[in-house]
Amino acid sequence: MRASRSHPHFDHGAALRVPPPHDAKNWRTLWMWLGEDAHMILEGGAVQVRTPEGPVVAHSGDWIVLSHSGVFHVAHAVRTCDA
Repeated sequence: MRASRSHPHFDHGAALRVPPPHDAKNWRTLWMWLGEDAHMILEGGAVQVRTPEGPVVAHSGDWIVLSHSGVFHVAHAVRTCDA
């Protein structure tokens, strides 16, 4: 059975999770890994990542995936909403 054409092809490669705002060591690691493909967001625990679909904001707990083709993708974590 073939994959649906409505979903883009995705090369899975290395991934890092966006750390909580207070985790300075893992933020340094994330910044080194992302290089010029990321910008800090002033709100705590967020980073804007350059992806093929355009800039995407990743928050603490989201995964940033580097595909084998050398581009980043963001996989958002499930978030609960306050009522």
